[in-house]
Amino acid sequence: MSEIPAKATESEDPSDGAKVRAGGAAGTTGTGAPTPPAGALWQSSPPGSMYDYIKVASFSIGPDGLVDQWSLRAEQLFGIPARQAVGMDPIEAFIDPDLRERGQRKMAEILDGREWTGVVPFRTPDPEGGRGTEGLAEVYVMPTRTEDGEKAAVCIVVDVRVLRSIETDLAASQAIFGQSPFGFLLIDTELRVRRANQRFASIFGGTPDDHRGKGVHDYLPRAEAERVSATLRRVLETGDSITDMHVTGFVPGSEERRHWSINLYRVHSGSGRPIGIAWLGTDITARRAAAREAANARRNLALLNEAGARIGNSLDLETTARELLDVVVPGFCDLATVDLYQGLLVGDETPPGLPDGSAELRRVAFASAVSDAPFTGTGKPVKVGAVHHYPFNSPCAHALRTARPRLVPPEEGGLVQSTLAVPMVAHDTVVGLAQFSRTKGSEPFGDRDRDLAVELAARAAVCIDNARLYRREHERALILQRSLLPPGDPVAAGLDIACRYLPGNASTGRPSEVGGDWFDVIELPGHRTALVVGDVMGRGLRAAVAMGELRTAVRTLAQLDLEPAEVLSQLDEIARGLGTPGGIQQATRAARRPREADLSEVYLATCVYAVYDSVTRRCTFANAGHLPPVLVEPGESALMLDVPPGLPLGVGGEPFEEVEIELPEGALLALYTDGLVESRDHPLDEGLQAFVGALRDPNSPLEDVCDHVLNTLDTHHGEDDIALLMARVQGLPAESVGDWTLPREPRSVGRAREYARGQLLSWDLEPLVDTAELLVSELVTNALRYGEGEIRLRLLLDRTLVCEVWDSGLVQPRRRRARDTDEGGRGLQLVGLLSAAWGSRRTHRGKTVWFELALPDGENGVTDPAEALLSLF
Repeated sequence: MSEIPAKATESEDPSDGAKVRAGGAAGTTGTGAPTPPAGALWQSSPPGSMYDYIKVASFSIGPDGLVDQWSLRAEQLFGIPARQAVGMDPIEAFIDPDLRERGQRKMAEILDGREWTGVVPFRTPDPEGGRGTEGLAEVYVMPTRTEDGEKAAVCIVVDVRVLRSIETDLAASQAIFGQSPFGFLLIDTELRVRRANQRFASIFGGTPDDHRGKGVHDYLPRAEAERVSATLRRVLETGDSITDMHVTGFVPGSEERRHWSINLYRVHSGSGRPIGIAWLGTDITARRAAAREAANARRNLALLNEAGARIGNSLDLETTARELLDVVVPGFCDLATVDLYQGLLVGDETPPGLPDGSAELRRVAFASAVSDAPFTGTGKPVKVGAVHHYPFNSPCAHALRTARPRLVPPEEGGLVQSTLAVPMVAHDTVVGLAQFSRTKGSEPFGDRDRDLAVELAARAAVCIDNARLYRREHERALILQRSLLPPGDPVAAGLDIACRYLPGNASTGRPSEVGGDWFDVIELPGHRTALVVGDVMGRGLRAAVAMGELRTAVRTLAQLDLEPAEVLSQLDEIARGLGTPGGIQQATRAARRPREADLSEVYLATCVYAVYDSVTRRCTFANAGHLPPVLVEPGESALMLDVPPGLPLGVGGEPFEEVEIELPEGALLALYTDGLVESRDHPLDEGLQAFVGALRDPNSPLEDVCDHVLNTLDTHHGEDDIALLMARVQGLPAESVGDWTLPREPRSVGRAREYARGQLLSWDLEPLVDTAELLVSELVTNALRYGEGEIRLRLLLDRTLVCEVWDSGLVQPRRRRARDTDEGGRGLQLVGLLSAAWGSRRTHRGKTVWFELALPDGENGVTDPAEALLSLF
């Protein structure tokens, strides 16, 4: 009620603005009933009370049926001021003419003392004389009496539209609280539950009424409750809504941690006054678990991708182990170690099957995301590099025996709370053990983590096993390659030789695949020397094997004393057969095939083959796609020789050209492979210019020159092998050469013996005179009998004595076994018996037959020719 019946004392109602009369004496109502204490009677309702929301209007009707009093709310509802409304007939003023008769009867009944409640259509008058505004009001009429005892009435009027709005709001509120599938709370300004719905009560127990007056501390742990309370106060003060705030707690009767998503917003009265906070909560425990699983899956996938990208980039076992730990710490665990079997690291073959876990292991890697963290696992701490083994009954040993991961119990009072011991298995063979640990405060390892750890360890194990296999192949290839290179310091007649060979990455210390670079120094008859430098394209053991086959072929062809171009032509056919099954055995077939071989089936190689004659100081070059030789003449700058490059070996189809150059005394000749002058950071031309520039002081000792070149070009060579062969020309002195031309007549045999005797005596080689005379006589006799044209005799003295007999015939001498009754056929047998070596070679104008005698050293005597002759019969 917003009004007291008529004749009461007037006062202003702050909520309605109508005149209010206080009726009766203090402590009683107008009917004489007891009244509440004066303080309660005069306590004002706060702004935004229910009456403000409903907007109740009131007026009174006197005994004459006319308006006696008119409230301010009535003015607002009907649009008629009090001065106009007082004294008018409400039926005539507000009721439609068609309903006035019925209204008059109702008014008579009301003034006769009957209450009435109903809905009455009304029309507010238009100040400008129009039809006015139609409305619908719910009217509650209460009979009363004046001070004189006459019948009157008090009318309370509410706009039906407001009532329907209230009804709708109440229905919506009931739907939210009664039918919402989410937990719903209405919290008052004291942060106490004012109302809870059934869903909330079903979770936390009891009925919705049981939760009235409770606070957040009754539902949440203390720390969480303090955080939520602070948030509620902030919402109440600022009016800012909170969306999807995550709250963690427990429900009664369960130890399972639950998670809720909370939405908070401030609730206002009809006049806008804050009256509390609405709390809408959704259980997201399952969603959080699914999100966590999805996050773990994404993390695991990211770790696997990272592992694929980062593990195995090195072919070093220890580096691969560290790469694994770089991936898992701290993304997967807080501490990690890798142990590898000691036998694996020292080069032993890993035994087949699963090890028993008792073999020695070496700690090769350790990583920690925690400062001052202890060793992960059980037992005494093991430092990186230390060799150890796990006790037979330990979880780690069991993991090694069974090739299955095991959880290692944490040490009491330690920092680690969860450890996985994961065997590293590659091709059904355990190569080591990885341990992953998480410290207290981290989530313990689960089944998904175990599977991921096994996958990561397996990837690393395969890479480690590949590194082991590579190291084994690399070592074997190095052994093969070094065994095929010339042993020690090569020596040659008329040349001072120095050489260097560096495997790829030797300067950086990093391992790399063995290449196919090689060099060779081959002594030829007549104090000539073949200088060879080659490079098989490709890397690894197969390239080293191909290099060995080519080098062997070069030495074989060189002993046939073929011209350099012919040597390369034969090598080209051999290289074409290296890519087919059978290798060098297919060379003959390759030579007969049409020149349409698939280059993918052959090994390509480059090679420079040069033959130097120490007597004439002339050098003949042939090139198969290799870098040009470099020559430094005394007093001149270094220059690259103009030798036609030709095609690499294995391509075929084109003949090779020869270039003959006379080398001055003291000249320096350099042959090399592209690894010396080519790298990723420097173009080939720049490396070649740097090499030429480094050869500025050819008079220095050759060993010093080699070292200077390598140091100067240190930044210009890369990961490829380096072969460097340097030779300084020291021609055979004229006094060490005897050369005579003999006519084609029988007496030339005796004259040849005289020339040989005189020359040997002048060289103080008297112990060789008899043998040399006998062998010279045999060769000149054969030249007279089987050769053509004039005969040339030449004696050469260097580290050995060489005798050469030249003629124009093309028929090569052939050694045969003479029968006892034969008078001839024993000459070449005698030559082979008395000489250190002998042979024949074609020349441009015929052939040369030669033999070689070792110089007397004062300890070993010289074979007696007479004894040799007797041994033939």
